[in-house]
Amino acid sequence: MIDNQKQITVLIVDDSAVVRQTLSSILESDPLIKVIGHAQDPFVAAERIKTLVPDVITLDVEMPRMDGITFLKKIMTQHPIPVVMCSSLTGAGTETALRALEYGAVEIITKPKMGTKQFLEESRIHICDAVKAAASTNVRNRPQIKPGIASAPKVSPKLTADAMLPPIDPNSRAMSQTTEKVIIVGASTGGTEALRVFLEALPADAPGIVIVQHMPENFTRAFAERLNTLCQITVKEAADNDTVVRGRALIAPGNKHTLLKRSGARYFVEVKDGPLVSRHRPSVDVLFRSAARYGGKNVVGVIMTGMGDDGARGMMEMKTAGAKNIAQDENSCVVFGMPKEAIKHGGVDIIKPLDKIADEVLRLCQD
Repeated sequence: MIDNQKQITVLIVDDSAVVRQTLSSILESDPLIKVIGHAQDPFVAAERIKTLVPDVITLDVEMPRMDGITFLKKIMTQHPIPVVMCSSLTGAGTETALRALEYGAVEIITKPKMGTKQFLEESRIHICDAVKAAASTNVRNRPQIKPGIASAPKVSPKLTADAMLPPIDPNSRAMSQTTEKVIIVGASTGGTEALRVFLEALPADAPGIVIVQHMPENFTRAFAERLNTLCQITVKEAADNDTVVRGRALIAPGNKHTLLKRSGARYFVEVKDGPLVSRHRPSVDVLFRSAARYGGKNVVGVIMTGMGDDGARGMMEMKTAGAKNIAQDENSCVVFGMPKEAIKHGGVDIIKPLDKIADEVLRLCQD
């Protein structure tokens, strides 16, 4: 983890001198970031790393002598360092983006094929935040490499779940005439691989699951489709009015809030627009509050690896409504931010390592 008082050191790897110069200027405009070197291709980068190891590497894909994806794979298997991909070839849902995240990239910035310099300058805050988020990850804690998607942080006024639905009346309780359990999950940085581990461990008849993973628009469908090929349960991107049923996980689409709703004994999801909540859309707090309101004691909540505090308040609301909640432990988290905050707020009943969460969830669903 990076000390907040220490500058984050960055190595820029890109074959374009203009991009190297522009990125350097952008990153060093943030007092917490220091660029310690540039490299026009992976071979030069490898030599730089021998003498001075950076906290973060920014990496292009198209470069002479060796492409960035191959270099990324070598870094993550030989000397893990947080990597932010910055390329015109890593658009949402593309094969290149999926492979980059499969091999361990922490963040992805997709630059346009034209007007790159202007784009980078206009994206100054996003780029600096992406590097700082990457520096806070523990890449050695990432589960064994399989495809996944990472999200980029957003800078915005920090609204609460009140922006999407009112606080719960403490004197009211969710209807409980059904014994059907619902599993509600929130995750962020590092969560794509954590979700893969969790979902792969569930049996085909597991209770219905609704998930918020902080992820940009257009990534979630490819992410869900990839998980669907790996898991015994069905995994799909949530659509408005989808029923929450046994043997299926619904993943909130990027840039849309997803809420749990109930009509009689039927649980379903509502997918809708709205402001950023806890600086995210979808927001874990929004999903968790809706689960507290409509699921109550029928809910088993899980909060996984991620930066920030999204989900902490909502998890406490779920607990107050009767849910049983699990947090991923620090040792297995890539970033112990969201679980730590949920624990601090008092909403967590059980803390488990990632590889034990599925068994614990199934046990709680039997109670």
